[in-house]
Amino acid sequence: EVQLVESGGTLVLPGGSLRLSCAASGFTFSVWPMTWVRQRPGKGLEWVSSISGDDLETKYTSSVKGRFTISRDNAKNTLYLEMNSLKPEDTAVYYCGQGYFSDYQVLPASDHWGQGTQVTVSS
Repeated sequence: EVQLVESGGTLVLPGGSLRLSCAASGFTFSVWPMTWVRQRPGKGLEWVSSISGDDLETKYTSSVKGRFTISRDNAKNTLYLEMNSLKPEDTAVYYCGQGYFSDYQVLPASDHWGQGTQVTVSS
């Protein structure tokens, strides 16, 4: 079965940086596009970023473009999200999952994603 374990979230000051990780197992990681989504307090799931299986194509929602970088290490079956210049509005639970999505697509149900990791940006 597909298993996804997010880690790296913590409390960070505005303007700070974090690196989130998503450890994947139970499928052939390298052939699957992967995605980060997030859920802000009191909000629904929001698509953040996607990456192709071969690491050649990436895309981001406009609010994080230029600040966040999605990457992957297929040899380690791990997906990453580098988060820089963090803002309070980035506070959310961040989830990873299979697929290549966009801003206006309906996202899969909650069982498609990992358990999530909490990022809190606050002074």
